[in-house]
Amino acid sequence: WSQVVSEAEKIVGYPTSFMSLRCLLSDELSNIAMQVRKLVGTKHPLLDTARGFVYDSRNNLQMRGLVVLLISKAAGPSTAELSFQHDMVSGIYSSQRSLAEITELIHTAFLVHRGIVNIGELKSCDGPLKDMQFGNKMAVLSGDFLLANACTSLAQLQNTKVVELISSAIGDLVQGIYYENSKSSEENCLTDDIGISRWKEQVFLSHSALLAKSCQAAMELAKHSTEIQDMAFQYGKHMSMSHKLHLDLQPFVKESSSDTMAFSLNSAPAILHQEFLGREAWLKQIRELQEAIKAGKGVTSAIDLCRCHGNRALAALERFPPSEARDALANIVYAVTRFP
Repeated sequence: WSQVVSEAEKIVGYPTSFMSLRCLLSDELSNIAMQVRKLVGTKHPLLDTARGFVYDSRNNLQMRGLVVLLISKAAGPSTAELSFQHDMVSGIYSSQRSLAEITELIHTAFLVHRGIVNIGELKSCDGPLKDMQFGNKMAVLSGDFLLANACTSLAQLQNTKVVELISSAIGDLVQGIYYENSKSSEENCLTDDIGISRWKEQVFLSHSALLAKSCQAAMELAKHSTEIQDMAFQYGKHMSMSHKLHLDLQPFVKESSSDTMAFSLNSAPAILHQEFLGREAWLKQIRELQEAIKAGKGVTSAIDLCRCHGNRALAALERFPPSEARDALANIVYAVTRFP
């Protein structure tokens, strides 16, 4: 995966780890970084989020912006925009680069907002109450700051359809995360009966909508046809669905299983295992769930579903002309659909 990302960054012209650099080096965010240091010694999740921005090897936080740049280069200029090719650098319009930055800022803002803890569930080992409350305030304010910067940059693109697309993606994110939080706050979330079709709907909202609509918006900025815009949307949607399935599958496909990885009961293998097993038997097996899922059909079905979305993303790519950028987008799909 790291090699695929590294090669893709060379194609778009610069490392996407610097994508939000202008914003992250602002005086306001420098002040926030100084304040976050006060949380050292506590278990506030905002600290882990901040570390993730620096040590980015596992989660590849900049993946969304990179895909937007790649799909922009793969599509190239439309016939309607040929007169504006002087505004292109490495085959990508400046407005598309701005859109990639906006996509990353929105994603980062929501990551920061997720780092809000439920004060009522804190333990003494988590840290002093006043520090945890301070951390929550910082998570809200810094997330809002990033989101405000994204919205300001979005308005500067001066394209009403792009504004509509990205605004709707923010709405999808809010809706998806709200559902996740409402379920996780329930005392007995094990009784939540969710099927794979419902899982797909929720994952699209919280994981795929931003990338899918950003890819579509990148095509709109270059004045590409509705058909090309839809293909870009389909690539973003299905590639990100494969990416989420890949992450869900890691606890069950890792070759070295000496240390059991934590996993979500709302992950795709768990839900598919429940569907094959039946609801009553699922509840009886709950304490031995991970081993049961490994031995059942949930993992193989989730792998098949991951590859299905990957194939649909690749099919959408076929509508773009052959290029290094298209190959890089395909390699990203191969990376998230390959299992031991």
